[in-house]
Amino acid sequence: MTKGKKYDFRIKQMDVCWTVEIIRKATSKKTIVSKRQSGFTSEAEAQEWGQKELKAFLQNLHEQNKRRSLQKEQKSIQ
Repeated sequence: MTKGKKYDFRIKQMDVCWTVEIIRKATSKKTIVSKRQSGFTSEAEAQEWGQKELKAFLQNLHEQNKRRSLQKEQKSIQ
């Protein structure tokens, strides 16, 4: 079994503008859109935004997980 990325982004062209979606793999066949931005004039601009936003999204998720694990630790001590 190959291991893929859980979070990624994809770029779609809608008529004249481009749309970027940050996606999460729920199962091997199902993906969920976590964030979406549209209205980009070029694919390069959309690609740049997608990479930057995915990095920020993953950083925020990491910090949230750290806070939750700290709260669980404190609950178990009490």
